[in-house]
Parts: sequence; structure tokens; C-alpha cells
Amino acid sequence: MTFHSGLFGHFWHGQMGRHGLAVLLCVCGFVTEARAQYDPAFNNYWALQAYYNPAASGLDGLLNVQGGYAMQMMGYEHAPASMLVTADLPLWMLGPNHGFGGGFLNDRIGLFEHKNFFAQYAFHQKLWGGRLSAGARVGLLAETFDGTGLDVIKTGDPAFPTTKADGTAFDFSFGLRYTAKEWYAGFSAQHAFSPLVELGDNKVNGYEVPATFYLTGGYNIQLRNPLFKMQTSAIVRSDIENWRADVTARMLYNGSKGRLYLGAAYSPTVSASILVGGDFHGILLGYSYEFYTSGIGAMHGCHEISIGYTADLSLFKKGRNRHQSVRIL
Repeated sequence: MTFHSGLFGHFWHGQMGRHGLAVLLCVCGFVTEARAQYDPAFNNYWALQAYYNPAASGLDGLLNVQGGYAMQMMGYEHAPASMLVTADLPLWMLGPNHGFGGGFLNDRIGLFEHKNFFAQYAFHQKLWGGRLSAGARVGLLAETFDGTGLDVIKTGDPAFPTTKADGTAFDFSFGLRYTAKEWYAGFSAQHAFSPLVELGDNKVNGYEVPATFYLTGGYNIQLRNPLFKMQTSAIVRSDIENWRADVTARMLYNGSKGRLYLGAAYSPTVSASILVGGDFHGILLGYSYEFYTSGIGAMHGCHEISIGYTADLSLFKKGRNRHQSVRIL
């Protein structure tokens, strides 16, 4: 998960202006990454597909609960930290073609805190031997700037609040996805209407959250040994002005007591990562470390952990069916 500018890197209006933004960057002690974006970029994006694309909600007929926590720029004060929790499941009362999900994101960067509460719906239709899915998400963005932590020479400037300044805005996202037996591809747009968040009682400062577009895909390669499979995936993120791409490969061992994986990821001009984890009777555990290949260097990288749980909710079916989770595909 690379360091992202978040609240710093977007359009500020009112009395803050460019000078105020530059001072805030200095007092918070961060250097923004050239390809930074508003949303955090989790290394384990392939396990958090319902977050990056609402069309993945309820796709595999299972209850899926996923969580991720990333600590970036280790060793630096006020370093970014991001936490994400999502859940999705099929709406059996409406039929297996309907899925529902929701989640919560908390992202801290210095004196800024970004929260996103969201709910989403997806419709799945069989097509060409696979499934075509469409999904939509509604959410609430809640932003906070803690002005009590500022230490500036000039006081009384309304561009620099000295107390906590809060703001909220409604959000909308949508996505499309096609899932086949051994591959998938998807497109999604988060913050589709570029919501404007205004901070404080007087609404002096604010920013426009840019729409961010995602292309995702993955392909499974079955090896000669039936116990091993190579799983490849990729994601491209862009808000038109900035972009980031990640390519990931994981070697999966599918044993009788669980599944284990070991993998690597690469993001051009940004970082390289190692990944390890597994699936043990429906409990998913993973860890990754991201080495920055430019800027602050490899020793101040990002630790990320992921945890999840899957369960079959088809309680009224006779017998048990084994499912392949879209989080592992």
C-alpha cells in the first residue's frame, strides 16, 4: 500500500490556497508521492474485491467478511495508517442473482482523518458460460482535520483552524465485472460525482474528491501438479491526473487441510512487495511487506495484514457444495 496524498493532494478552496496547503504539508511531516490518490491502495486488493468493485458483492454465494490494516512509511512520525472492513452475501430471499454488501474505511494521514461508510448492491446474470455482474454503492464520507495539532507562526488565520474541523458528503460508486471459471475482469468508478466536502462550521475550507477509476483482472494457471496453481492478478487506478498499476502473482498450494500461498507484487516506479498467507477452514490470513523503490527507500516500507472469514449460507440445500471464493480467484 503506497503512501497517498489523500486530503492533501486535492482541490482546496476558500482562504487556504496553495500557500496554506504547502504549510500543512510541512507541519504534518509528509512528502506526497507523485502518483498518489485519494483512496488507499491495499497490496491485498485481490482479497478485497467487493471494496474496489461493488459488482463483486454476493457473487460466490457465500458470506464474506474481509478486513485489512496497513501501516505505511514505518519509522516516520504521523505516518499514514488505513483500516478497512467489508462484508457481503447473497440475498437468498430474492434469489442467487442478487448480492448485498457494506463496509467501513478509516484512513489517517497526519492531522487528517478520512472515513467512508457505504452499502452496495449487485445483480448477477449468467452469460457465455460465466457471470456478468453490475453493482452500485452509496456512501457517506466523513472528514476531520485536527487543528489542535498545528504549530504555525501566524495565528488567527482562518485558513488554519485551531480546533477540529469536520465535514461530510454523500458518495456514489458503480462497477461492472465478468467472472469466468479461471479468470475475471472488472471496471469500477468510485466517487463518481466528485463530491465536495466542506470543513468546519463556517465552511471556510473544502476540497473536491476526484472520481477514481479502477480496472481489475485475474487469471488462474493450473500447473501439472493438481495441488499447485499460479494465480495472477492486476489492478490499475487512475483519477485522470495520477495513476498506479499493480501486478501480483501468487503460488497457491491447495492441500487437504487448507490452502497456502506465497507471492510477489510489483508497482512500476513505486514499489515491490512480498505476500504470504492462506485459507484455513474458511479463515483467511495474509501478510505483505511493501518495499518502496523510490523516495524514502525500502527500509521505511508498509506492513499490511489481511483477515477474512467465509461461510456457506445456503442452509436449505441438501448436502454441502464447495465454492471457490472470488477473493481467492
